[in-house]
Amino acid sequence: MTNANGQRPLRRGPAAAPRVVVAGLASCFGCQLQITNAEAHLVDVLGQIDVRYWQLASSDPMPEEFDVAVVEGAVTTEEAERLVRTLRERARVLIAIGACATTAGIPGMAAAGFIERPRQVYEHVPAACGDMIAPRAVGAVVDVDFEVRSCPIDSLDFVDVLQRALYGSNKAVPTRTMCGDCKRNETECFFGKGTLCLGLVTRAGCGARCVNLGRPCNGCRGLSPDANLESARAACGRYGVPASDFDRALEMFNQTNPVLRGGE
Repeated sequence: MTNANGQRPLRRGPAAAPRVVVAGLASCFGCQLQITNAEAHLVDVLGQIDVRYWQLASSDPMPEEFDVAVVEGAVTTEEAERLVRTLRERARVLIAIGACATTAGIPGMAAAGFIERPRQVYEHVPAACGDMIAPRAVGAVVDVDFEVRSCPIDSLDFVDVLQRALYGSNKAVPTRTMCGDCKRNETECFFGKGTLCLGLVTRAGCGARCVNLGRPCNGCRGLSPDANLESARAACGRYGVPASDFDRALEMFNQTNPVLRGGE
């Protein structure tokens, strides 16, 4: 039996617990911290896995063998790219967590002109640029089996995805826009108040948490495959929100998305 991602469940009865490594690339490490905030669920989760390496919590070297690789952060150096490829080769399941890993996130904002700018700043010290490469999401480098989106991730979302990886699941990953969730919840729309909100193009799945707390969506889950950018810009015009503000806001978490960069 395989799950929705084509992976065989890692747990079958009383077999040895899957060996897990947690690695961090270009990020604030906040998503790794969120894993520990699973609180009551954390003991249950740790009881189902064998954590062999956790970059945030240990200085021990990464082992050669493991079953599951959890990766936070964007790929911004040649060294990080090599690490991601190694993780993919060795792991049966690779899970990308957080906006930086799933969309390139905040580091991705530097994608435009990434190489040129450092070279201009360090024109006389070329070694300072090291092995930097234009920021990319983990999924732009290797195949990813599961994603936990948002900035930072929700702890219970991580628990849910880990359970799916361990035991298999046919749970569908939402591709609709978050705007629909607000309509179903009868939440007051920020556009009605002349305030920009990216929920009309952002991938659903967070339960519209920010909006429910009185803050407009900043798009941290990335563009929805169902997003219609031209319709969104037209909606901005109807509510007095400059389309240029909409475009700039999109760049925070979607700078490396080919839809924004003129391609499919």
